[in-house]
Amino acid sequence: MAATPLKFSAQTSVLQQSPATSKKRQEASKAWLHFVAGGTGGMIGATVTSPLDVVKTRLQSTYYKTKLKSLQDSKRAATPIIGHFIQTGKILSDVYRNEGWRALFKGLGPNLVGVVPARAINFFTYGNGKKVLTELNGGHENSLVHLTAAITAGITTSTATNPIWLVKTRMQLQSSTNTSLQVPMKYKNSYDCVRKVVREEGVRALYKGLSASYLGITEGTIQWVTYEYLKSTFAKNREKRRNVSGDIIKSDDKWPWFDKLAAAASAKLIAACVSYPHEVIRTRMRQVPVHGDAKYKGLVRCIKTIVREEGVAAMYGGMTAHLMRVVPNAVIMFFCYEAILHYGGASK
Repeated sequence: MAATPLKFSAQTSVLQQSPATSKKRQEASKAWLHFVAGGTGGMIGATVTSPLDVVKTRLQSTYYKTKLKSLQDSKRAATPIIGHFIQTGKILSDVYRNEGWRALFKGLGPNLVGVVPARAINFFTYGNGKKVLTELNGGHENSLVHLTAAITAGITTSTATNPIWLVKTRMQLQSSTNTSLQVPMKYKNSYDCVRKVVREEGVRALYKGLSASYLGITEGTIQWVTYEYLKSTFAKNREKRRNVSGDIIKSDDKWPWFDKLAAAASAKLIAACVSYPHEVIRTRMRQVPVHGDAKYKGLVRCIKTIVREEGVAAMYGGMTAHLMRVVPNAVIMFFCYEAILHYGGASK
């Protein structure tokens, strides 16, 4: 008989705590939804645009300058923009013909290993950081809140995932053939790459390009701030149209998919164009050392070397392929992110 009161007491305690516990669980669930949404969007976007990522990395590297120069000389009559598209298509064709379709997804493994946690961490840190900062700002969400949250998310993400990006770059730059490409196969897989880098160059080598990655925080910051601004602007415009037209514009009552996608594409395009040189710098700093000697040591030295030997234009090498990849990638990623938040009940 003594067990009955104990059981009743426990049930009463659970019932008394359930409302508060349920609320906390809901808040925690919504917080982690940013993590899941960001990782999912990053994974899908990276997989779809992987071939263009391979092209972009090769265009940024010094190892393919000779081949690219001959291609450019044969296309002198083409306009710069058309020439870039021809160049991108030519490299895709050459990689497929000489190395097979699998080469178009070279580095996708370590890329996904990097993209999924990177996007998950970035969106989680930004989404929840924005919420905390907004509360500290008296419930007022503004550009300063977006800026601070974006910088915090960028620093956290870059520091945590730099070794993975180094491995991805090394894997993409090597070629399985000894044609005109000058980088032989050195690493069997991602694990072998990490093992050899640590053994031959030291643990610190895994963080090569970190300074350039921190420089790249500018892109993420511009992207987030611009995205939030455009979303807000589009929402205000819809509200104005609704006030003017009344119930005529019923579609405005639905979730604005197109506006968010347009904001994502525009924000990424602007951010990528402004901060693209850091992509080239980061790739050069992560290249495999030639004869054991790293040509690009340090951020400032890397910039000076590139400008002195190749000119300022080299800082924008592979930009077309980069934009062809990152803009649709951003659209896919933010679509998944916003959709998961929307249907998960975490969006405003």
